[in-house]
Amino acid sequence: MNPISADLDALALQIKDWGREFGFAHIGISPASNDAHAQRLREWLAKQYHGDMTYMAEREGLRGEPAELHSGTIRVISARMDYLPDAENMDAVLGNPNKAYISRYALGRDYHKLIRKRLSQLAEKISAVAGGHHRAFVDSAPVLERGFAEQAGLGWIGKNSMLINSKAGSWFFLGEIYTDLPLPLDPPQEAGHCGSCRACLDDCPTGAIVAPYQVDARRCISYLTIELKTSIPEELRPLMGNRVFGCDDCQLVCPWNKFAQATAEADFSPRHQLDNSDLIELFLWDEETFLKNTEGSAIRRIGYQRWLRNLAVGIGNASASSAAISALKQQRPSAESMALEHIDWAIGQLQGRSRATISKANSSDV
Repeated sequence: MNPISADLDALALQIKDWGREFGFAHIGISPASNDAHAQRLREWLAKQYHGDMTYMAEREGLRGEPAELHSGTIRVISARMDYLPDAENMDAVLGNPNKAYISRYALGRDYHKLIRKRLSQLAEKISAVAGGHHRAFVDSAPVLERGFAEQAGLGWIGKNSMLINSKAGSWFFLGEIYTDLPLPLDPPQEAGHCGSCRACLDDCPTGAIVAPYQVDARRCISYLTIELKTSIPEELRPLMGNRVFGCDDCQLVCPWNKFAQATAEADFSPRHQLDNSDLIELFLWDEETFLKNTEGSAIRRIGYQRWLRNLAVGIGNASASSAAISALKQQRPSAESMALEHIDWAIGQLQGRSRATISKANSSDV
């Protein structure tokens, strides 16, 4: 065996050992090219499924050309970190219309900061031992992360467009290191393990999974509550239920998630009881409280007005009560025009249901 190849094989193994020391559950290495996924992205963009995420189209070319983003890149090191908390009450919260459901990934510390730091430390170790040029990414640049992770053997792309691992499900984050070292490649997992299952398509609250492996972001609750900066389409609001920041339904029903691993990262544990809070309680936060309680959290990125917008929709879908209507009216002075529109919509929804209930009760008495 070529001594250089032997050294690179040993380095690849060492990188995986270092990755485990930094808390990553799986490290894989792929080539820095992925024409199939780049073509799928172009087709997805052509259908306008990206909605208002104009940056997806503006930087589309860089996703398929890693060397354009980081000169000299010939390999992508993909890393997986599990985030599911040990104790879970997801179904109970979703089943209670007066509770606020927040996507599990956002309950603890912002993963971008934690994983980027760990990947940067891993890149520094590689550089110290083998030289080369490396750059870490965590959902912060135009990277085909799921495509590269699939090529590196971390899983396969499921019908919900999530990466699924046969031993860990899909409750995990991904990060990458672009490198100019010619490291040995890992074999991809065999694709197609979703079989005839349609659980994610059939259970998507808004019908955003329009076909196997195709998600129309314009209907996706994660897009509507996080990425969308304007009003949520009125016809979709009732379908959102109590999901106020992201949505996990397609993961909750995925059979492969029975193998999901609980996270070992304390920073991913829920903060401020956000895994089990009432809609009204969160809605009545003033902006100062919002900023304080979302410090270091991915939730802060949407800002206070979108926080009010999302919670107003949740309250509008919740049980009609005088307390809910009072809370909505109490926050009207704090709301800017976009949030105010959703607050008034919610008041109308609750008042309409209250009138319907009274009318039904009166009819029963006749």
